[in-house]
Amino acid sequence: MTERPKFFDDLAGVAGGAISALAGMREEAEAMVRARIDEALRRLDLVRRDELEAIQEMAANARAGQEAAVAKLATMEARLAGLEHRVAALEATPPEGTEPEAG
Repeated sequence: MTERPKFFDDLAGVAGGAISALAGMREEAEAMVRARIDEALRRLDLVRRDELEAIQEMAANARAGQEAAVAKLATMEARLAGLEHRVAALEATPPEGTEPEAG
């Protein structure tokens, strides 16, 4: 077998090191860009998606609770009106066995 000259081994080593260095630089650049974007977003005071979804769920639950309370209140008002009507009717009719007062 023929031996490769040491030059090619050295060249392969340098190329491999350069590729590793470029990959490291790429990762470092991505980290810097990500940090800058995060900082810009913090300055804009934006809300994260998970926080927004939690608030939307809370608002939907509050809306449903309010609608249920309004429906219950309407039912109770109708019952109260019916009871008031019955009480007024009972007050208007004299008890049995008594004669209406002459006025």
